[in-house]
Parts: sequence; C-alpha cells; structure tokens
Amino acid sequence: MRKITLAHGSGGSLMHELIKDLFVKNLDNPYLNNLGDSALINKNLAYTTDSFVINPIFFPGGDIGKLSICGTVNDLCVSGAKPKYLSCGMIVEEGFDYKDLEKITLSIKKTCKKAGVYVVAGDFKVVEKGAVDKIFINTSGIGEMYQNAMLSASRIRPGDKIIVSGTIGDHGASVLLAREELKFKSRIFSDCECLNGLISSIICKDIRFMRDPTRGGLATTLNEINAQCSYDMTIDERTIPVKEKVRALCEILGMDPLYMANEGKALFIVSPKSASRILSRMKSHPLGKNSRIIGEVEKRKAKKVYLKTKIGGTRILDMLRGEQLPRIC
Repeated sequence: MRKITLAHGSGGSLMHELIKDLFVKNLDNPYLNNLGDSALINKNLAYTTDSFVINPIFFPGGDIGKLSICGTVNDLCVSGAKPKYLSCGMIVEEGFDYKDLEKITLSIKKTCKKAGVYVVAGDFKVVEKGAVDKIFINTSGIGEMYQNAMLSASRIRPGDKIIVSGTIGDHGASVLLAREELKFKSRIFSDCECLNGLISSIICKDIRFMRDPTRGGLATTLNEINAQCSYDMTIDERTIPVKEKVRALCEILGMDPLYMANEGKALFIVSPKSASRILSRMKSHPLGKNSRIIGEVEKRKAKKVYLKTKIGGTRILDMLRGEQLPRIC
C-alpha cells in the first residue's frame, strides 16, 4: 500500500506529483489548476491559504506566529496582490503553555501591524496530548491585485533576467540550528519577514513573474517556474548571495543552500531592459539591499535549470526529490 512520507511535504517533486495526481485530479477547477501561490478569483482579487507546523515553534528571528503571517502575506505579494485581510486557525495540544500561546498571539499582532493587514476571522481547537506537536496554525488571506501587475509564466521570454532579493538559506539554517541545538559559534537568524513593502515599491509591468522560494529553496522554485514557461534557465553560482555562516553550516552537514528554505526572500523574472532599474530600486529597500541578478532565461526549451559552478563547469540543477529538512514552515 502507498503511504504518505515526510518527503511528500518537502515542496519537491514528490509533493508536486501528489498534488497533480490526487488533489488537482479530483478537485479540478480553473482557479485551482493554475497552481500559483494564490488563486486569482478575478482581475481584482487574490486568495491563498497556508498551514504551519514548524519545529521548533520559536527560533532566532521569529516564531510560528510571525511565520504564519509572513507566509500568507508573501504568497499574496508574489501573486501581484496587496494583502488586506487574513484568517487564523490554531490547533493546540492539551497542556500547551498559556504564556507561549500569548507570546505567539502577540507576535501575530506585531507582524500584522507591521505588514498593514488584519486578522478578521479565526478558529481555535484543542486536541488530546500527543495528537499534534504543540501547536499548528493555518492562515488564509485575501488581497487586492495591483493595477500595474502583469504576472504570468507565459510572459517569460529568452533574455529575461533572474533576480533574487537577498541571501538564501537563512531560514532553513536558523531552524536547523535551533532544532538540533548544534554548538555553532555564530547564531544564524531566520529571514522571516513580510515582503509587501519591498514588492509594492518595485511592482511594474516589466516584472514578468514572482515566486517566494520557501520549501525546496531557490533550486526547486526555479524548476517550478521552468516547468511553467518551458524555457531553460541558467544561474551563476558566483552571483548567488549566501551568508558565510550559512555556507559553512551547509558544508559541515553536507547540505546545499540552494535547497534551503527561505521565508523573507522573493525570486523575480524581469525584462532585460528594466533589470538594472528594478535591481537598483530593490537595493534601496532594507529587505532588498542584498539583491542580485543571478542568471537569465535561455532560448532552449528542454525545461532544464543549469548552474554555472564556481570552478567554471555547468551542471543540471534538479528539483528537490526527497526531504532535506522536514517541518521547516
């Protein structure tokens, strides 16, 4: 009998196969079939939902409350929408500390205020001890589409530039250290932040497509985009921003920062004529100061993502297959 494994929740190819073969097949409709970060209900409205099961629930740079708001806000942002209203549902294990629940709630409040969004509906359930691990949160969100947003994978063309808004792998590395309590000299902080301020400052028709590289990281997200637009993509390892302490941790543990989760970064495909201007505007925002052009879209249509390595070679950058780090968001 087929069983669901942790790898089915990794954001990689196993999860994509499950979504296609089970959920899309049985829940088929025009809104769902687009499989974007948000469903576009009409020209003015976007809707999304996300669930958060991260372990540990508190980590350097954030907690499950902050993460639940940032995750849904960012899914709306990269779909070209201004986040407006959220719902928040919590499933809490019997015996959970009241002070921790209060801390998480106050974190939600602070993050909502900073992002300019409102939690307008919610739900709260308690289950028997052991039925969940401490607390799980689901948030859904509604946003109004920006009038100057024209985002579609079908608009991607050869020569378009690929931009990442900052250093990659920060969130995955932070959670890994917090979970395993590794004796690492430097603390690594999650990049968990709401991106609506950054994206609203640069949104324009010359941005072809956006996506936030969460589960599966930068490499998996590029493969997702590549599958939609069909054009090959090439990125240059020398231009990809990675903090030295994140790179060091990955080298020690045999992990790849290209597949590490991010919770405060976005990936942009932009027209070549506007790439420098958009990059300059991104760098002027605190959340985009480390943004870089890391590659471009090719003419070939083999549906492959290539990485130019530091030593001058080129290799195929596949989608994550298994689970590099479970329960990362």
